[in-house]
Amino acid sequence: MANLTLKDLQKSYGKTEVLHGINLEVKDGEFVVFVGPSGCGKSTTLRLIAGLEDASGGDIEIGGRVVNNLEPRDRDIAMVFQNYAIYPHMSVKKNIAFGLRTSKLSKPEKEARIQDVAAILDMVDLLERKPNQLSGGQRQRVAIGRAMVRDPAVFLFDEPLSNLDAQLRTQMRLEIKKLHQRVGNTIVFVTHDQVEAMTMADRIVIMKGGHIQQVGPPEQVYRTPANIFVAQFIGAPSMNIWDGEIKGGRVMLGDVALPLSLAHVKAGTPLKIGVRPDDLQLGSADPILHGTVSLREPLGPETLLYLSSDLGAVIVRAPGKNPPEVGDRIALGALAENIHLFDATSGEALV
Repeated sequence: MANLTLKDLQKSYGKTEVLHGINLEVKDGEFVVFVGPSGCGKSTTLRLIAGLEDASGGDIEIGGRVVNNLEPRDRDIAMVFQNYAIYPHMSVKKNIAFGLRTSKLSKPEKEARIQDVAAILDMVDLLERKPNQLSGGQRQRVAIGRAMVRDPAVFLFDEPLSNLDAQLRTQMRLEIKKLHQRVGNTIVFVTHDQVEAMTMADRIVIMKGGHIQQVGPPEQVYRTPANIFVAQFIGAPSMNIWDGEIKGGRVMLGDVALPLSLAHVKAGTPLKIGVRPDDLQLGSADPILHGTVSLREPLGPETLLYLSSDLGAVIVRAPGKNPPEVGDRIALGALAENIHLFDATSGEALV
């Protein structure tokens, strides 16, 4: 196992700059998830760490050594791809063993390692099967096993669950998380799915346009987003954002004065005000806004309500039993600690 450090990492394709000097420290044994929209630079970052592409600037350190000029096989990493990349003509055992093809281990040592990995992944009974005899989740476990058998310092996962159906994705998320708890290797995991990021990561790295927007534990980036982009990207459904203003020394949302301090807000700052759908209180006696239900989305234990209001669209999470009906007029409140202020110009959070 080892720590991973990115120092002012840059990548350009011709005149197009994809990564703009990112910096990150991944601790030994940490599970870090890169998340962001398509084209944000997360997969490029992973490929640079793996040595599949050359950096245009900056350094990549694994275990305290700069690896920029090392071949992928010499970086002590193992990569699991989106499309499994396992050999259809080989058995599960031979696919896993392929990860040891350049190893100097003895034959008994290789056999022992294969059996250990198969046991961890619950695949001992599948070792003689061919990939076409396996389910999608089992094939992904074979790909993970081939990476595990090398016992690398860092595991790299490149959107490994995106080809699976919803139920299998949930199962594999749990399996990968349990695997990390069991073996403790450093993991860098790339996904576009913020639910995967929230449920799996020790820390999340949110990217946009080749820049890191925020790094932190899931609860932290959810509760204290650094800017409007993070606030709306992390969380499903995303945070409600409305225009606000400062009037008479008070923060105003429409014609309602919010119970918020202006100690960190300069006079004249254009405001955006955000509240997550989970944090809006139905039928509040001290509402911050009113809205009319225009659509309901039943989800079993809960119902998402889509409201129209004078401030714009509103989404609120309601109980699954007896939620308000379409056409109902609702008063919505929120605790002061759940109301977020952002600079409308820069998008940055006003703390």
